[in-house]
Amino acid sequence: MDVPPFSFLPLNPSHPPHSAWDVWGKDDQLGTLNHLTPQVVVQAKDEIKTGIRIGLNWPLQEMRRPPAFRTPLEHKISTIEGGLMHDDTLCFNTQTSSQWDGFRHCGYENGLFYGGVTASEIRDNKTDQIGVHAWTDQGIVGRGVLIDFASYAARQDIPFNPLGRDEISLDIIRRILEGNGTEIHPGDIILIRTGFLKAYKDASEDRIRHMVSGDPLQYPGVENSKDLAAWLWNSRIASVCCDCPGFEAMPPRGFFLHPVLLAGFGMPIGELFDLEKLADHCAASKRWTFFFVSEPLNVIGGVASPPNALAIF
Repeated sequence: MDVPPFSFLPLNPSHPPHSAWDVWGKDDQLGTLNHLTPQVVVQAKDEIKTGIRIGLNWPLQEMRRPPAFRTPLEHKISTIEGGLMHDDTLCFNTQTSSQWDGFRHCGYENGLFYGGVTASEIRDNKTDQIGVHAWTDQGIVGRGVLIDFASYAARQDIPFNPLGRDEISLDIIRRILEGNGTEIHPGDIILIRTGFLKAYKDASEDRIRHMVSGDPLQYPGVENSKDLAAWLWNSRIASVCCDCPGFEAMPPRGFFLHPVLLAGFGMPIGELFDLEKLADHCAASKRWTFFFVSEPLNVIGGVASPPNALAIF
């Protein structure tokens, strides 16, 4: 179907600013994942040339160093059948490690979420609309594109604090893509490496404590701008991912991408993806595109989910 340009949004003046409600129908639960048509997935398979597979999931236990952003995972192993067998029980916040933010995670200031679902409907379990379970029939599968800002900044001597509130501009994103000879295709899944996870792993406990105790919390990401939102929408990006706690630099100053992407476009946001091995392989192979596959948890009405994501070359 024809997708209107960003400048035409919202379609209905009563809808929130820049929202894409009704673009794919009033009962839509996929948002920009609608760009992942069978044809797009078939084209993406051409990225598979060597069979190299790289997991993009940060271990669920890695945020156990105090203080953590969310309650760390609890892992209990129990014995059954007289100790001849084992079960294990996991208790974790879906925002603890690598995650997809679903459309129930962040709404507009007026309390409306994607498609007009209200905060009270979600909170009181009055509907299972826009839960992450809606993505699981087809998964999130297509052509992935790595934008390795961390390596680019190091080569270009661009000052950047991966544990602070530093921004990545749309101009630099375009420069990185152009320098790699990468063209964006409709349905692409963009992954942006800021260097946050590497810096977090290498940081002292005192440095992490200082960062996490900040009021407000500060961490890096892309610029919070209408121009970036317009570029993502007009490029027909299916979803965005990063290696930091929020896709955009936080806290926002003025424009705020999170509600526009999640509640407005219906664009999944991946956070805390482990992109270190992926970046190494892309640099070594001089390839920054790959086949991307992710199968979120099938939790009816779920707010977020581990990605269970792979890059395949």
